[in-house]
Amino acid sequence: MTGLSATKKRTLAVVSAGLSQPSSTRMLADRLAAATISRLEEQGYEVEASTFELRDVAQDIMNNMLTGFPSAKLEAVIEKVTGADGLIAVTPIFTTSYSGLFKSFFDVIDNQAMAGMPVLIGATAGTPRHSLALDYALRPMFTYLHATVVPTGVFAASEDWGSGADAGSTLPDRIERAAGELAPLVAASERSTQVRDPFTLDRSFSPIGGFQAQ
Repeated sequence: MTGLSATKKRTLAVVSAGLSQPSSTRMLADRLAAATISRLEEQGYEVEASTFELRDVAQDIMNNMLTGFPSAKLEAVIEKVTGADGLIAVTPIFTTSYSGLFKSFFDVIDNQAMAGMPVLIGATAGTPRHSLALDYALRPMFTYLHATVVPTGVFAASEDWGSGADAGSTLPDRIERAAGELAPLVAASERSTQVRDPFTLDRSFSPIGGFQAQ
């Protein structure tokens, strides 16, 4: 029974780069998480979900970028994110792309630490014109990090929160479709039992000269 119980537990990390409180970015992240957890629980999995507001570690992220070393608080967040069986990552769209805070957080993570991680991407903005940022900004970034990004990215413009059931592909529809794609990948993941050091230096690092030119 112990072995069976262990295989039925999964961890889910949720990252929100919203700046206001409350924020539509956090609201979307919560709904994506709830839909994914529901799918996994239907399959008999016990899910431990951890949600991180990046604004709470914004100063820590900047200090890490300047010094090359994370604070204890930021290190704990990075360990939770990189050690999870799956990730939901949601950012507001500023100037047609992800926020600087969102990008900076993933910049301070070792570029091999998310290899193979199932990721669901989401974004929010005031207008639907920015929806393409999911595919030309977020998806390439996570592909570079060797993550496995589910086909459906979820974008929510201000008007989407009030869309009715007859509006076609509604926000709830997209959330459920994306959760349905992420859940089986999380279920198949064994990342939480095979955690590596997220701060392992890559081969381009020299203890004398810092990072060598690529």
